[in-house]
Amino acid sequence: MSGEKMPPKEKGALRQALDAYLFLSGIGIFFCAVLGIFIYLGRAADEYFVLGHKGTFVGILLGFPAAIFSVYRQIRKMR
Repeated sequence: MSGEKMPPKEKGALRQALDAYLFLSGIGIFFCAVLGIFIYLGRAADEYFVLGHKGTFVGILLGFPAAIFSVYRQIRKMR
């Protein structure tokens, strides 16, 4: 039994699942990176202009749409 090969259909399904996992993981990391950059810029604005937490809040509000749009563009490019 150890010498038997897996049927090609099984290998294809496993490879397809791995590709989907890697693609979705990359999108999640990309989303977090874009959002993190905006939050960082908001915190830097807080410190420089002494805004309290208003800059961080604006960074979050601008970061989510930017991250969603970036992920959308990335998905469209893959098609």
